[in-house]
Amino acid sequence: MAEALKNSIAVVGIDIGKNSFHVVGLDKSGAIVLRQKWSRGQVEARFANMPPCLIGMEACVGAHHLSRGLQRLGHDARLMPARYVRPYSKGQKNDFRDAETIAEAVQRPTMKFVATKTADQLDLQGLHRVRERLVSQRTGIINQIRAFLLERGVAVRQGLRFLRNELPSILGAPSDALSPRMVRILEDLAGDWRRLDERVEGLSKEIEVIARRDAGCDRLISVPGIGPIISSAIVAAIGAGDVFAKGRDFAAWLGLVPRQISTGDRTILGKISKRGNRYLRVLFVQAA
Repeated sequence: MAEALKNSIAVVGIDIGKNSFHVVGLDKSGAIVLRQKWSRGQVEARFANMPPCLIGMEACVGAHHLSRGLQRLGHDARLMPARYVRPYSKGQKNDFRDAETIAEAVQRPTMKFVATKTADQLDLQGLHRVRERLVSQRTGIINQIRAFLLERGVAVRQGLRFLRNELPSILGAPSDALSPRMVRILEDLAGDWRRLDERVEGLSKEIEVIARRDAGCDRLISVPGIGPIISSAIVAAIGAGDVFAKGRDFAAWLGLVPRQISTGDRTILGKISKRGNRYLRVLFVQAA
């Protein structure tokens, strides 16, 4: 890259791929002065030789790691939600045009950015995602057990604890309703349920230990209705919450404010929008 070209770049848009990154650089007037395809290993090395500039990327897998690396090199790396970048696209879609769109969007003064997550935040978020998957699998097993029992005329009162208490007696007592094969199937499912309970409990305890040691989580736990799980999930998602100007912006990001469709001086408010972070929204609704 020529020295004059490097010095003329003011804004860079990066379209992140698995192995290759498409990069478009703009000068101060907005003209394209760089349009190249780099491999993953070339990105930080190329930017290390460039003067500090504004770099835009969509918030996706790998974006936070790359953003931290570019910030260490002195660049102003910013992440944006993909849905907010899309309106700046021109023409048909390809990787270079996506990078150009990102470079255009990152310059907008009204653009909403995503805070770059630290490695600790990503670790905590990983724990929550694994726990969420295990809870979902456990719910599926419980529903399957109920369905198998109901197909054979055995109805159990709604609620996880009622099924947990009654299942051993149902499987232990001889019954014409359940064949030996079905009893064996249900016992295997009950074993899967116990193993998932143990894993969920272990992850919950690990998350709780982290939450008790974190100052941000500790402040959130002081709010009624918020415990270690919700507080750690919030910190993992937004950190200190600096990207939100007020609490209502956070609620809107969670999807807990009414959906607004207003026109002609008429304010029309519908049900909650259910946009944004579904996992956090579910935790808040359950806590409420």
